[in-house]
Amino acid sequence: MDAQLLEELKKITPEEEKILSGAGEIEKNIYMSGRADIVDAGKLLEAGKMIQVRPHTRFVHFPRHTHNYIEVIYMCSGSTHHIINGEDVILEQGELLFLSQSAVQEIYPAGENDIAVNFIVLPEFFEYGLNMMEPEENLLRSFVIDCLRGENASAGYLHFKVADVLPVQNLVENLIWTIWNRQPNRRRTNQATMGLLFLQLMNCMDKLETNENAGQQKLMIAVLSYIENNYRDGELTALAESLHYDIYWLSREIKQRTGKTYTELLQAKRLNQAAFLLATTNRNIVDVAAAVGYDNISYFHRIFQKKFGVTPRTYRVGEKLT
Repeated sequence: MDAQLLEELKKITPEEEKILSGAGEIEKNIYMSGRADIVDAGKLLEAGKMIQVRPHTRFVHFPRHTHNYIEVIYMCSGSTHHIINGEDVILEQGELLFLSQSAVQEIYPAGENDIAVNFIVLPEFFEYGLNMMEPEENLLRSFVIDCLRGENASAGYLHFKVADVLPVQNLVENLIWTIWNRQPNRRRTNQATMGLLFLQLMNCMDKLETNENAGQQKLMIAVLSYIENNYRDGELTALAESLHYDIYWLSREIKQRTGKTYTELLQAKRLNQAAFLLATTNRNIVDVAAAVGYDNISYFHRIFQKKFGVTPRTYRVGEKLT
């Protein structure tokens, strides 16, 4: 992280000065309205804003609470210890934590060099970024949709261990810097940056951890990560063997939990990847089809047109013109 920005985030705040002078606990009126243990976006967001950043308050224990917004926490340096829905989560430097409105969170005191940034985000802020994501089965996309609907997200939190993924680090730092420094036109810029962050995180599903007790989520992480990395020739048989599951049981579970068969999930990924290659490379259509797993070019043309409503060639021309 930029050294100057990190120094700004490290500064002891007036709230922290009170804690260090012996206050001993958080001032609930800073975060909450009334007696409910719900951290209120109205207390933390400026009027008319959909996103804000604030350094995580150190030196104090945060008792159990929920939020009426989506919280995203980025660990700039050090680490923080959270209890989320009864489970221990250690957030290390460079990692990201998404919390749904329904997640119950408790935080142990952080030290002086444990610098985290909290993003306070109203759900509607994510709509632009959601539209940038492909409409294929994905835990991040499902999480965002659940939060937008105000439903209990299937996963109360998403913990991305992405400290080694430079594009993610750059995008998060850009978000923090733009909001912290009150850059002009920042709403559209920040929404686009968040969309790009979503796209990068979709490539990091193997670095995602979520509710320990959510076996459904863990299984789908494994399935979707396998498809992401093996869409060209990945077979359900090989996936079942790697997970040590009976192939017929796994096939039923995938259908039950996603509403789609393994073949449908695989085909959606292949066609989305084909569309990406058509729009961003000059490879001929036969090569594109082969690159995503289709040697039968007639079949590729047929299913591509069924999904996108146009032929691969027309799709390429249209994307090049936009």
